[in-house]
Amino acid sequence: MFVLGLTGSIAMGKTWGAKCFRHFGVPVHDADACVHDLLGPGGAAVAAVAAVFPGVMAAHGGIDRLKLADRVFGDLTALDTLEAMLHPLVRRQQRRFLAMQARRRAALVVLDVPLLYEIQGRARVDAVVVMSAPKFLQRRRALRRSGMSEQKLNVIVARQMPDEVKRRVAEYVVMTNGPRGQSLRQIAAIVKETRPLRGQVWNPDWGR
Repeated sequence: MFVLGLTGSIAMGKTWGAKCFRHFGVPVHDADACVHDLLGPGGAAVAAVAAVFPGVMAAHGGIDRLKLADRVFGDLTALDTLEAMLHPLVRRQQRRFLAMQARRRAALVVLDVPLLYEIQGRARVDAVVVMSAPKFLQRRRALRRSGMSEQKLNVIVARQMPDEVKRRVAEYVVMTNGPRGQSLRQIAAIVKETRPLRGQVWNPDWGR
């Protein structure tokens, strides 16, 4: 089983990239969706996060992610604490996903991880696909998002590895500044090339 890491800085088109891989029948594990579940009602991280960050519980019983974001925004120590709580739980879910796909004899799988390089996740995948776009387009896309501001965007970008570095060290780069059909064809070529390859990283102790 060949494990591809899918990553990219904010507003570079990673969500679209994941959709493209799914379109070609490639199983995708979404780290952001996993965090959403962990912080949702009954989520495995709710009690611990609420204990460390009082006042962030939502009426529905999960964590209010906007309140949590306000608590950690601009506070690097708080953000590091939160990530140290969540990342091991995400890896556990990724390991379960990979084990299930291995049992199903999947030839190719994708781990969609926004901060793949930043959390030293490169060793846990066989190759990396970076979604990318020019900086002016990245900022335009990001600032259209609800609740985003110039200040918040600058903080987020500062914590991410520069896009030019990601592009340089990745095995594959998919540009998203053109028509969607163009990036879809790029991903189709990646799937065609990597699906027959034999992966090296997956084993039952992956991510421990």
